[in-house]
Amino acid sequence: MANIIDGKAVSAKVKEQVRIETEALIQKHGIQPGLAVVIVGNDPASRVYVNNKKKACEAVGFKSFEYALPEETTQEELLELVDTLNKDKNVNGILVQLPVPKQIDDKAIINAIAAEKDVDAFHPENVGRIMIGEYSFLPCTPAGAMELIDSTGVEIAGKNCVVIGRSNIVGKPMAMLLLHRSGTVTICHSKTQNLAEVTRQADILVAAVGRANFVTGDMVKEGAVVIDVGINRLDNGKLCGDVNYAEVEPKASWITPVPGGVGPMTIAMLMRNTLTAAKAQNGIQD
Repeated sequence: MANIIDGKAVSAKVKEQVRIETEALIQKHGIQPGLAVVIVGNDPASRVYVNNKKKACEAVGFKSFEYALPEETTQEELLELVDTLNKDKNVNGILVQLPVPKQIDDKAIINAIAAEKDVDAFHPENVGRIMIGEYSFLPCTPAGAMELIDSTGVEIAGKNCVVIGRSNIVGKPMAMLLLHRSGTVTICHSKTQNLAEVTRQADILVAAVGRANFVTGDMVKEGAVVIDVGINRLDNGKLCGDVNYAEVEPKASWITPVPGGVGPMTIAMLMRNTLTAAKAQNGIQD
C-alpha cells in the first residue's frame, strides 16, 4: 500500500513561502512581482489554466496582467505584444499559453520572450542553462515533480530513475533534473524495446507519456516512487493519469494521485519562478 504524495499540500507550502517572500520584497524594496499571461483564442482548457494562474497571483501578492487575444490574431501582432511586455519594467514574467492557433509558430513566440522573463523556461537559452546546471528557472512541471519527490524524503542520488516520455516540456528536462541530483537516468519513449523490463528497474518512475492508464502494475518495481505527470480525460468525463492507479498503488512505496498530484505543483512553481525573476531583474540577492 503506497503513501500518497499530496500535491495540494506541497503546493500550498510553496505558495505560502512565495507569499512571505513577496511581502518582504514589497516592504523592503517597494517591488511587487508582475506576471503577464497571454491567451490567444478560446480553448476551454487554456482558459481554465489562465484563470488558475490569475488566482495564484492574487494569493501570493503578485500583479497579474492578462492579455486575451482573438483567435484570428496574427503572429506579427503577438510578437509586437511580446516585445512590449519585454520592455515593461512592471512585468517580470511572461507566459504565452499554449497551444496557440495554427497561423502562429509557437517556437517563434517562445524565442521572442526575453530569457530573463521566460518563467516557463522554454527559451533555448534557459533550456541550455538547464543542460549545464546553471539555471535561473526550471520548467514548472518537472520542477514541481522534483519537489514532490523531495517531499517523500527519498534520496535521488544513486537511484535508478526512469522517465517515460521525451517531450521538451516535461520528459527531457525531468531527466536532466534527476541527473543533476546524481540519479542514474533512463529515458523511454515510443521506440523503446522491452519497455516493461526497463521500467521494472526504476526506483523512481516518472510517467509523462500522455496516454491514459499506460503504466500498469506489471511495469512497476515493488517499492518504487511513482510520479504521474499525465492528465487525461476519459470518455465518462473523469480525469486520470498515465498510471493505472488501481494496479500500481499496491506496489509503489509513494505515488501521486490524479488529480491532486503534479497538477497543483505546476502553478506553484510558476509563482516561484516569477519571484526569482523579479529579484534577478532588480539585482536583489536575498
